Amino acid sequence: MTVLSRSGLATAERIVVKVGSSSISGEAAWRIPMLVEALASAHARGAEVVLVSSGAIASGIPMLDLDARPNDLATQQAAAAVGQNILVYRYQEALRPFGILAGQVLLTTADLDGPTSRSNARRAVDRLLGLRVLPIVNENDTVATQEIRFGDNDRLAALVAQLVGADALVLLSDIEALYTRPPADPAAEPIDLITAGADLSGLEFGATVVNSVGTGGAATKVSAARLAAASGIGVLVTSADLVAQALRGEAIGTWFEPHVAG
Repeated sequence: MTVLSRSGLATAERIVVKVGSSSISGEAAWRIPMLVEALASAHARGAEVVLVSSGAIASGIPMLDLDARPNDLATQQAAAAVGQNILVYRYQEALRPFGILAGQVLLTTADLDGPTSRSNARRAVDRLLGLRVLPIVNENDTVATQEIRFGDNDRLAALVAQLVGADALVLLSDIEALYTRPPADPAAEPIDLITAGADLSGLEFGATVVNSVGTGGAATKVSAARLAAASGIGVLVTSADLVAQALRGEAIGTWFEPHVAG
């Protein structure tokens, strides 16, 4: 069921939601129960929900008594190995009152490259959804290297939405919507709607690296949203604090209109 407008999120049957490290790691970990409550509400009405969650490395950093995100690959991988366990535990504890099980799905680019591996990944997620489990997807940072990474989890979320045939994708950010210029600029205006195939060349979406624990930012969200929208998946970009309103189809955020063939 293609969702043509953000109001359709209230009845979408299969939704992919992506949340970044900065929204749920460290001092922001308090958002996990809030996020889970919104996902559980959609789950309760019968929707199939897939969560793409960053945060493995960021969750592992304090556990390893590191002062900041490590620069070397081996320590990043170690932090991811420790942090992924912590991250999924936090999600499962928040899901417990709702009687929902979490299922961990770790992917690399190789898993989505070939038809056989894509089919295996799709079958695994489909079965989890059929069992009413909440798949929690992340890049497998423990084995990924710079040469074989997705680049950021916004792109991963778009690819997962394509993989599972999602009706809609919700990209959660630190701001309520995308803006015509960097939000700190007094001339910046929020963008309500981006139509399919719209020319965005006059807009400034800012840098890619946004903080010390995560990568992403407006530019990567635009790129990922356009990737998903081009394949017929409507995309909402909004704040993690507004996830409940987003999944109720309220008039918030920036909506990327899906391309409809024919």
